[in-house]
Amino acid sequence: MDISSVLTLFCGVALFLFGMSLMGDGLKKIAGNRLELLLYKLTSTSWKGILLGTGVTAVIQSSSATSVRVVGFVNSGMMKFRQAIGIILGAILGTSVTGWVIALSELGGSGGWLSLLSTATLTALCAVIGILLYMFGKKQKRIHLGSILLGFAVLMVGMSEMSGAVSPLKDSPGFIRLLTAFSNPFAGILAGAAFTAVLQSASASVGIIQALTVTGAIDFATAFPLILGVPIGAAVPVLLAGMSATTDGRRTAFVYLLISAIGSTLCGVLFYLANAVYPGQFPILSVPMDAVSVALLNTVYRLFCVLLLWPGIPLLDRLTCALVKEKPEDAEKKDSKTSALYRKLVPLDERFLTFPSPYMAIFQCRTAVCDMARATEESVGSAFGMLQDYSEEKMSHVEELETLTDLYEDHIGTYLLRVTRKEMSRRENNSVSCYLHTLSDFERIADHAMGVAYVARELKEKRMDYHPAAWRELGILEGAVTENVRLTVHAFAMDKLDIAQRVEPLSHVIDKLCDALKQHHIDRLQSGDCTMEQGISFNDLLTNCRDISDHCAKIARAMLELDAENAMNTHAYRKEAARAARPIYEEYRKKYAV
Repeated sequence: MDISSVLTLFCGVALFLFGMSLMGDGLKKIAGNRLELLLYKLTSTSWKGILLGTGVTAVIQSSSATSVRVVGFVNSGMMKFRQAIGIILGAILGTSVTGWVIALSELGGSGGWLSLLSTATLTALCAVIGILLYMFGKKQKRIHLGSILLGFAVLMVGMSEMSGAVSPLKDSPGFIRLLTAFSNPFAGILAGAAFTAVLQSASASVGIIQALTVTGAIDFATAFPLILGVPIGAAVPVLLAGMSATTDGRRTAFVYLLISAIGSTLCGVLFYLANAVYPGQFPILSVPMDAVSVALLNTVYRLFCVLLLWPGIPLLDRLTCALVKEKPEDAEKKDSKTSALYRKLVPLDERFLTFPSPYMAIFQCRTAVCDMARATEESVGSAFGMLQDYSEEKMSHVEELETLTDLYEDHIGTYLLRVTRKEMSRRENNSVSCYLHTLSDFERIADHAMGVAYVARELKEKRMDYHPAAWRELGILEGAVTENVRLTVHAFAMDKLDIAQRVEPLSHVIDKLCDALKQHHIDRLQSGDCTMEQGISFNDLLTNCRDISDHCAKIARAMLELDAENAMNTHAYRKEAARAARPIYEEYRKKYAV
């Protein structure tokens, strides 16, 4: 094998890997965020997880990519560790589909009508159609479809280049001796694992084994241990992705290696033990392999592993938890009072930022904002409850909730700014903009709830009281503000636009109510029923109530305008909102009349 053949081989490998990457990226983009959403939602049972993992991996053509996504879900708390085991089993099976795509290169020699599906014909058709779609397609889906076809064409050209470069090696005694060494189970498994760890792709490793079959020197005895080692090597990128994860995230990454190692060990032991007990009864060992038979061997082996390990998912769960223990520093953090507040934050996993689509990163942010909104609602309710029943314990709780919303604002805002660096659709961009706006509003509501709590503390410390009429009016105002916050949080969390439409009219009613209460208190001051000190405290309370209501209106307005912008009908929205607001305003004006 001269230098020219070596360069041709490396060129073929490069084209093959690039074609796989191009085709996989196109498939991920054309599938959009639906696959990630399916992974997150449809894993209620282990068999559903296996089927889902198989399907998703068959589409994106990478068990490592699927598993890294699952590590992200578990790390962020969106999925349980045991759910992830089923998906990873399915991912290990699903990656065998690529071998069948590569096996199309064998169709050319079948003769008859199958000659129309030969490598050269398929490659040419895919290249021509792909470049036309890629260059002249106006819709993104057509462009992505073009990249898939181009990726397939490049992959097949790379496969052809590799096969052509290694073909002369069939007459090389040194090459044959090297491959013969791989027929040793330990050497073959180590070689398959090491090679796959370097390439970081099980599909690429199997494809290269398929290319080597053209030499005629790859028989079953050589291919089988190499195939056994491939999944073990494919665990390397998943382990790297789990290094900085939580305990469950690290366990999810480790279980990929554990499944691969157990599957390879059991299959290898069973096969070679049977061969030792019944020597000469396995003539298949000397059967030469081709691309199709390698693809079949890879699929059968992985299917056997899945069927073997599926019933043992609970055992895999316990075994992984025993092997991957919680770090001492993690345990210390759990015992630390300072970190208790941080643990209440919904985790935002950075792995979602590496996904082709930002959908799951945005979805995760929405979950965190909803949790922040619920904390805000609780802070408002607790603060109003302190006006007549103050305690330091309740004060500490409101302060904790206010600090939590501050942390959330920084936590989510920083993450969303990183999301904005990714390529987003118009709808996704509008969603991110809406969340960035509402973050500060929810945080400010919690600040003003804290202001109400300070008034409650002042009343307690100074032994100050309001006039009975003032308390009666404050009860009406408290009911209106509490309902407005409840409507806002419910509308945002459940994405209920009909409820969001009720928030702004109620906010206008609260503004009028605050003006009326302020005037009534001035009248009491002038009549000598209240003191100036009481007046200042009462005015602070009204200001905080008004501000809470104003921020609720901003959140609801952002939701409604987001829907209008997505529908590209902002003018119609404003016209309809003005028409619908009047009867709602009248309803609340009567309900909260002083």
